[in-house]
Amino acid sequence: MEKSVQSPCVRNCCLNQQDICVGCGRTLQEITHWTQYSTQQQRQIVIACRARFAALQAQLTQSFK
Repeated sequence: MEKSVQSPCVRNCCLNQQDICVGCGRTLQEITHWTQYSTQQQRQIVIACRARFAALQAQLTQSFK
């Protein structure tokens, strides 16, 4: 049995213009369909949202320079 994947939600939901949560990095679709995804899909989403979140942080850092 596969171990369940914890939602990356940090309860700081705010979507940017691309419908990506600035709290966790998930897309609106990933947020609303989270419980419908398989464990493997959830793992892939967590990896993708970490990359998106890092990119969002880098953009923010650049905008303050």
